[in-house]
Amino acid sequence: MQDNNEKYTSNYLHGPQEKIGVLLVNLGSPEAPTTRALRKYLAEFLWDPRIVEMPRPIWWLILHGYILRNRPAISAKLYQRIWTDQGSPLIANSMKQAQLVEKQLKEKIRGNILVDVAMRYGKPAIKNGLNNLRKAGAHRLLILPLYPQYSATTTASVFDEVTKELRNWRWLPDMRFINSYHDHPGYIAALAKSILNHWNDRGRKPEMLLFSFHGIPKSFFEKGDPYYCHCQKTARLVAEKLLLKDIQWKVVFQSKVGKEEWLQPYCDNTLKQMAHDGVKSVDVICPGFSSDCLETLEEIDMENRQVFVDRGGLDFSYIPALNDTPDHINVLCDLIVQHSFGWPETMPDWDAGKQAVEANKTRERAKKRGANN
Repeated sequence: MQDNNEKYTSNYLHGPQEKIGVLLVNLGSPEAPTTRALRKYLAEFLWDPRIVEMPRPIWWLILHGYILRNRPAISAKLYQRIWTDQGSPLIANSMKQAQLVEKQLKEKIRGNILVDVAMRYGKPAIKNGLNNLRKAGAHRLLILPLYPQYSATTTASVFDEVTKELRNWRWLPDMRFINSYHDHPGYIAALAKSILNHWNDRGRKPEMLLFSFHGIPKSFFEKGDPYYCHCQKTARLVAEKLLLKDIQWKVVFQSKVGKEEWLQPYCDNTLKQMAHDGVKSVDVICPGFSSDCLETLEEIDMENRQVFVDRGGLDFSYIPALNDTPDHINVLCDLIVQHSFGWPETMPDWDAGKQAVEANKTRERAKKRGANN
C-alpha cells in the first residue's frame, strides 16, 4: 500500500496565473526576396497536401524536378518589387495587427490575455507561436486564421499545423478555432467604409468595382469547399451596404497557376474584356486578404493595372487591404471576444488580483508536498 506521506515530483507548473492566448495566423512570406529564400519557402508551401492534392511521389518529382528549379528566381524578382525597409509587407502588417489587438483586448477584457502572430509557412512558425503562448502561461488558446473566407487550402491547413504541434504536448489547453468571418457585420462595414473613404479621397466613383479573391482549383469547390460561396456573400453584402447596382460590381478571382481550371471569372481576363468594352475606370479591392502582400501589391496593383491600361483603360485604382486600420483591429477584437465568451478571463467577475492570491496558495501547497515548481 502506498504511504500517504510519499512525495512525487513533476515538471508540471503549479499555481500559474491563467491566461488566454490568442494566435493570429496568416499565410507567410519568404525571409528575403532572394532565389534561395524563395526556394525554401515554396518547398514548404507547395508540399502542403491542402495546396496540391496529388499523389505525393508524383508531386515530389514535379516539385523538385521542375518547379523549384525555375519558379524561385521568378518569384524573387516579384518580391523585390514590393519589399520594404521593414521586410515583407505581410509580416510587418501582421506584427502591427497583433500588437494593436493585444493592446485593445487588454483594455476590453479585465482578465489576462496574450496575443502572438504566426505564419502557416515560413517564420514566425505556428509551432513557435503556440509554444511562446504556453511559456507565457496561456491555459486557453484561441486560433484566428486571418482568412475571412474559409477554404481547405488556407483555414484547414492552419488547423492541420496547429493540431500537429499540439499532438506533441502532454498537457493540452482548452482550444477554440475561428474558421471564417466572411459575413461578420463589422468586417462588412469595415470593407464598405474603406471603399467609401477611397472614393472620397479620389473625388469620384469608378464605373466598375471589382472584388478580387485569390483563386482555388474549381475541383476543390466541386468537392465541397465553401470558399466560392463565402466570396460571393462577402461581395454581395458589401455591395448592398454601398447601395451598388448589379452592373456596378463584379466578383473575380486571381492568382491562377497551372493548366487546371480555377474559379472564374479570372481577374486579368475580366479587366481585358472591360477595357475592350469601353470601361475607362475601375477600382479593385481584395477582401480575402487581411493584409497587403505580393498578391495585392504586385499582382493586382502592378500587373493587372498594366493589363487594363495597355488595353485602353484610363483609370485603375487598387483599394488597400484593411491592414492595421482601427476598423480592422476592432473587427478582430470583436471576433476574439465573441469566440472566447464563457472563459473565466472574459467574465465580469474575473478578479486578476484574487486569482493571483489563489495561484500562490496552490503553489505553496504543492511545494509542501514536494513539488519542484
